[in-house]
Amino acid sequence: MSSQQSTQTMKPATAAKKLGVYLPATPAEFQEGVVSRAELNELQANPPEWLRELRQNGPHPRPVVAARLGVSISGLARGGVTEPLTTEQIEALRQERPEWLEKEQATQAEVRREAVRIKNLKNEKDA
Repeated sequence: MSSQQSTQTMKPATAAKKLGVYLPATPAEFQEGVVSRAELNELQANPPEWLRELRQNGPHPRPVVAARLGVSISGLARGGVTEPLTTEQIEALRQERPEWLEKEQATQAEVRREAVRIKNLKNEKDA
């Protein structure tokens, strides 16, 4: 290793994705700077108030919304959800149980079952 090892930095969008937060909802200083690997690790280990608040209440990026609803990102789009949602909005959808959500949850459950079936077949074949 050289003594001039550079500090690895990432764009705010990459850091927000790794933190699971919606970039436009982050503080301006986060959006306008660069984030080092050490800073990212610190944010993950000791999240500041703004990060805790975003993770708890949102708005959440689509991957987080999809995971909380138990659907795929494409399923969100098919259901007409293209914008970030808050935790309150996600809970409202869970309560309302629109037809598209039930359909997409069933599709996602089938995808998971099929993945497990294929994995089991592969394990049996390898054994």
